[in-house]
Amino acid sequence: MGTVVVGYVPKPEGEAALAAGINEAKLRGSKLVVVNSHRGGQEFDGSAAKAAEDDLGAIRARLEEAGVEHDIRQLVRGFEPAEDLISIAEANSAELLVIGLRRRSPVGKLILGSNAQRVLLDAPCPVLAVKAQ
Repeated sequence: MGTVVVGYVPKPEGEAALAAGINEAKLRGSKLVVVNSHRGGQEFDGSAAKAAEDDLGAIRARLEEAGVEHDIRQLVRGFEPAEDLISIAEANSAELLVIGLRRRSPVGKLILGSNAQRVLLDAPCPVLAVKAQ
């Protein structure tokens, strides 16, 4: 069985990535690994950790309802999210990595976000980048 890795953030682009990841995992008959990565620090206090845990509980219920074999990982290790996604994709021999992209201004379109750009350039497998509706 293969593995599809999804980078999830509780924003529209994260929801789009999760939806695309569920579809890809079903199509491929693959396990889905959902990664929620935080750098940590002062912004990630007890209330932020509780909110993140609540988000992941809702994701768990959604994946169980979808009937997709899954693993959910919340990482607070001080790394950039791109580093976490790439290392998990490598460790799981992922066949696909799914990320969400947010809409940008015309000038912002010239430069992708640093995490998205790093994933696209350094991922060990194909990357599916989706936009939120």
